Amino acid sequence: MLRIHGSAPAVPLVLDSPHSGREFPADFDAAVSEFDLRDGEDCYVDELYLPATELGVPLLAARFPRTYLDPNRHRGDVDLELIEGGRWPHEYAPSGKAKIGKALVWRTLDDGRAIYARKLKVDEVLGRIERCHAPYHAALRELIDATHARFGVVYHVNCHSMPAVGGKQGEGGAGKPRADFVLGDRDGTSCNPEFTEFVRATLAAMGYEVKVNDPYKGVELVRAYSDPARGRHSLQVEINKRLYMDEATRKKHDGFATLQKNLATLAESIADYAQRCAAAARKAT
Repeated sequence: MLRIHGSAPAVPLVLDSPHSGREFPADFDAAVSEFDLRDGEDCYVDELYLPATELGVPLLAARFPRTYLDPNRHRGDVDLELIEGGRWPHEYAPSGKAKIGKALVWRTLDDGRAIYARKLKVDEVLGRIERCHAPYHAALRELIDATHARFGVVYHVNCHSMPAVGGKQGEGGAGKPRADFVLGDRDGTSCNPEFTEFVRATLAAMGYEVKVNDPYKGVELVRAYSDPARGRHSLQVEINKRLYMDEATRKKHDGFATLQKNLATLAESIADYAQRCAAAARKAT
């Protein structure tokens, strides 16, 4: 249910795309169409970053849809309103996302429509965690740990895309236009501010409008594996979908190739930055 592009890390950089999957499991049993279920998908994000693997940068990508299970949530972030009996007998760690139907397993689409015509059994959700969430997190943790062990530092970029305009339940408010890129470092806690500024400045030099922590600050995947004091830096990068696709049809447009080329340049710049930081860390020890 996941794919790792590239081989062992040749530079201190790891990429992951948790929301670009579109292989629909047979047991989804949704009450809406597969096209509608792609509502939460970060379309083509894995493909956009794929050229970075030629630099020796591993790219982890989910194959399952975000609406089936969201790996960017804690495994205990369960929406009790979706569970048969309204009780979760396992680890429970609510984030507040259940209020808008966007916890570990989505209950609603962005427009508020219900995804299911029934409640889900505890064992169903537990099965999704075991088949999708646990392997994804294990794979990412292994990539980050191996890279850190080899270089003494690791820079993890958590790759996403966002609607051009905030939806009914979107971050930042409905109808609010989004910047070209939004960087999220959980208010400076998931990576050194210098790294966030480096990425911001690199993108801005390409002509993009970039915001930091507005409206996206980063969620579970940058929280869980970051520890800047120990050389583990995680940054969430959101790309505005209008730069590369038609949101209505979910098809790529002519901007895709340009953006893909610019992201390859970004990855190369980050790789160089990470290698300089690794060299500085070795000198300091």
